[in-house]
Order: sequence, then structure tokens, then C-alpha cells
Amino acid sequence: MREFEIKLPLFEGPFDLLLFFIERDELDIYDIPISKITKDFLEYIGELEKLNIEVASEFIFVASSLMRIKSKMLLPRPQIDEEGNEIDPREELIQHLLEYKKYKSVVPDLSEREESRLLLEKRGNIEKEIKKLAETTNVEAELQNVDLYKLLKVFEKVMERFELESSVEAHKIIKYPYTIEGQKEIIIEKVKANSRLSFEDVIAITPNKIGVIYNLLAILELLQAGEILLVGGLHFNDFFITSSQNHEPA
Repeated sequence: MREFEIKLPLFEGPFDLLLFFIERDELDIYDIPISKITKDFLEYIGELEKLNIEVASEFIFVASSLMRIKSKMLLPRPQIDEEGNEIDPREELIQHLLEYKKYKSVVPDLSEREESRLLLEKRGNIEKEIKKLAETTNVEAELQNVDLYKLLKVFEKVMERFELESSVEAHKIIKYPYTIEGQKEIIIEKVKANSRLSFEDVIAITPNKIGVIYNLLAILELLQAGEILLVGGLHFNDFFITSSQNHEPA
């Protein structure tokens, strides 16, 4: 099975890109501002798509992981482990970055060793040995041993490999016409126009799974910024969204 190395302009992988943002902005790797680094990461992917550059699936996976971490940090209730300690949603990402940084630090030393090895004189004369082997090989004799059965077996193996490679599903990237900032503006406008929105109204704005996810993330950010309030409804898992300007502090 062949291995492929994917290299994008400037950055060889998603963690290389994340480390660049951390070093560029002099961020603390143990206290990463997820909102900022997610925004920078998604903007970079957006620029690649504008240039018609195919984005590797590993970049899409890390982008979705950053969005998941961001949504967890926006939730009002933190996750608690068995010992009662608060679980930092960034912990796994930090460990991956530290591990990647450790291996990346030894790359220059390995490259230097590779260059020094290439300068060494190789033992023996490869060109002379290849010519000697070619002289001892009787091509005409080998062709005389080829029959129809052997040709059919080779053709069968080639067709099996062709069918296997053809059946591999190509990775497709679907770009949805949503942004968190855009959905925040839509929700604020709806609240101002109707004084309040129900959960069903939120779903009706973009009646598909991805649209609902963007709307929920937008609601969490608006809650965190204090621009809206949530009021419980009559039924389980039902709520209303109202503007925080309509509620004066007691």
C-alpha cells in the first residue's frame, strides 16, 4: 500500500499551522485562546479554497475538532471528571501540539545528518553492477517462457487492482453558506422583529443539521456576550430567546 505525503503552501500539516499561529502571536500553548486560533485556522482554509487548492482531510478534521472544543468552552456547565475536577476541553489538543512540537524540534538535526550522509562515498560501483546484471539476463529466453495463461493471470491481477482503486470513494468537501457571525446577526434581527424566538423558530431559520449547529453556536456566543437571554418554555427542551435589553436588572 502506497503512502502519500500531503504538503500545502508553507505548512505540512494542521498542527504545523497551529504552532505557527501560537508562535506568531506569542500565545501560551498551555492556555490557548480557542476562539482566536479557530478563527485564524478557518480563515487560512478559506483562503486555500479561494485559490482552488484542495484542502487535506486532516485539516478539515482539526477544524471540526477546534469547533467542538470552542462549543464546549461556551457551554455554561463545565465537564467534571470522576475526582470532581473540571475537565479542560483543550487538554487533548495541547498534548497533541506538545508532542508534534517535540518531534518537529529534531527535524533540523535529522536533515543535517541526512545531508552529511549523502556526501559520503558509497561502497562499490552501482552503475557497473547494474550493467553486469543486464548482460547476464537473457531477455529473449524469458520471453520464450511467456504463454497465454501467464498473460491472462497478469491481466487479471491488473484488473483487480484497477477495480479496487476505482471503488475507493473520493473525499468531497462541501462548503456551507453559514458563518457564526452571520447567524448571530440573523438571530438578533429575528429577536428584534418578533420580541422573542422559540426553539422551533430557530430551526426554521435554517432547517438542516449544519444550519442548526451554526445557530446554536451563535446563540451560545450571544449568551456569553450578554446580548440575549433564554427563557424556559412550557415543554421539556423548549426555550425562548429574548433580547437582554428588554430585561432591566432588579
